[in-house]
Amino acid sequence: QVQLVESGGGLVQAGGSLRLSCAASGRTFSTYAMGWFRQAPGKEREFVAAISRLRGITSYADSVKGRFTISRDDAKNTRYLQMNSLKPEDTAVYYCAAAVYYGRDPNKYDYWGQGTQVTVSS
Repeated sequence: QVQLVESGGGLVQAGGSLRLSCAASGRTFSTYAMGWFRQAPGKEREFVAAISRLRGITSYADSVKGRFTISRDDAKNTRYLQMNSLKPEDTAVYYCAAAVYYGRDPNKYDYWGQGTQVTVSS
């Protein structure tokens, strides 16, 4: 069992940056792959980025590639999502999730945080 808590969301102007954090408690984060997802009002939850549990292999949605970076700090049991060059269409609630599975399918993630709101103004 693992508990996830996101932080770092907020309001930022277009072109700005935010760094989201996902802190884990319970089992160590290194046991799991980790993903970031987002959900905008009226839309389905979508994949943003993922990092594998062993070699730290990363994967990104095309819409964020080159702007967002997922990383991890095993000593702090925390994962991060650095978001640069933010656009209004990045506005959503962002969730971190953990699973033995590594990939883009949210249905295969076992543990979820409560979400943090990111709002990008134009």
